[in-house]
Amino acid sequence: MTPGAAAPARAGDKSFLGHPRGLFFLAFTEAWERFSYYGMTGLLALYMVNQLLLPGHVEHIGGLPVLRATLEAFFGPLSTQPLASLIFGLYSGFVYFTPLLGGMIADRWIGQRAAVTIGALSMSAGHLAMTFDQSFLAALLLLVIGSGFLKGNITAQVGALYASEDEARRTRGYVLFSTGINIGAIAGPMVCGLLAQVYGWHYGFGIAAIFMLAGLATYLCGYRYLPARVERRRHEGNHFTAEDRRSVPALLAVMGISILQSITVNQIFNVMPIWIQEHVASGVAGFRVPIPWYQSLYSVSSVSSVPLLFWLWRRQSLRRGEPDELAKIGTGAWIAMASNLILVAASIRSGGAPIHPIWAILYIAGSGVSFLYYWPTLLALVSRVAPARTNATLMGLAFMSLFISNMLIGWIGSYYEKMPPADFWAIHAAIAAAGGLLLVVFGRRLSRLLALPGTAN
Repeated sequence: MTPGAAAPARAGDKSFLGHPRGLFFLAFTEAWERFSYYGMTGLLALYMVNQLLLPGHVEHIGGLPVLRATLEAFFGPLSTQPLASLIFGLYSGFVYFTPLLGGMIADRWIGQRAAVTIGALSMSAGHLAMTFDQSFLAALLLLVIGSGFLKGNITAQVGALYASEDEARRTRGYVLFSTGINIGAIAGPMVCGLLAQVYGWHYGFGIAAIFMLAGLATYLCGYRYLPARVERRRHEGNHFTAEDRRSVPALLAVMGISILQSITVNQIFNVMPIWIQEHVASGVAGFRVPIPWYQSLYSVSSVSSVPLLFWLWRRQSLRRGEPDELAKIGTGAWIAMASNLILVAASIRSGGAPIHPIWAILYIAGSGVSFLYYWPTLLALVSRVAPARTNATLMGLAFMSLFISNMLIGWIGSYYEKMPPADFWAIHAAIAAAGGLLLVVFGRRLSRLLALPGTAN
């Protein structure tokens, strides 16, 4: 064990719901961080379109003339909404790129505990900087850097709390840790969205900053219970087997297909709030629903659908066999297609009149179920099939697919104001359908290469 590395917990070390004490601090740190992230993300596109990038504010943003000139060199002249979409895509994309760098820095030099602290400090500063026009781009940069240091490293610390043979308790520990993520993803947009609507944008960003500071305080309170450095397993052998040479390209192909689904699902954070603002009736029983609340419904639908899907998959397993991973990912693609077709139908049917909120809710619920079918399944597939010596690298590449998809989300979203809403959502339905069709055409071959159950080589 290297100096400063905390000893893994023994099976008898039960101080937080039967788990190591450090899990309490990690789970609540992540809950606060996700609260601030999803709360701020729920406001970002609306804030740029409705205030920040309009005359009277846009002139004060430090560094924007350079960024705008760079983007317009590639995409041509940009009005407010396309510029906002491209900025959103850059921000949300690099949030998933920098954890790869943050993990390397932690592994090689500073350790995970110091990296998470630096990340929390950077994100706290970024949320505070969001409350000023002048520091908007600096704020996004601080948030991207902070996410790079915090995200992957805090997740790695969870596993390091347990002894290597304590697999069952480690799995349950990750479930508790993920619960913190879900709580933050639900509560963040609700609280920040309400404050922004009632008191103004900066109050919404301000509460996100306060909760990120709460996350930093929580982490520092548990500092001594957390591993300073996570020991990486060393794998035997220096050569790929013939099976590895088949499975790795197949995994990369599945990741590439998943990008299509990520585009259709995650547009919910970029263009969907603007579409709701422009086309969905805002009042329910006399109450004007904050638009970020719809994004909370996305997380609610994902969490609440888990028991139903587990029940469905168990029944399928008892009858004719539970679908393999590729079949589940393909099912998610078709659900994403159907969800976007709901918006196409609602847009056409409305004839320009305000659309009832139920149609947006159905779209969001379907997107949440689609997410459950494809993203956790992809991670499980990579974890199970990837060769041991490249498992972490391939897992990092899976998250890099989100970097690519979010960049594409920003680019596609920049065309929103140039076409009817029905056409915009129809494009997303077609993108999802393309992912489903690719798995229909190549699914059996990919299954053989990945040696999935029910296929023969």
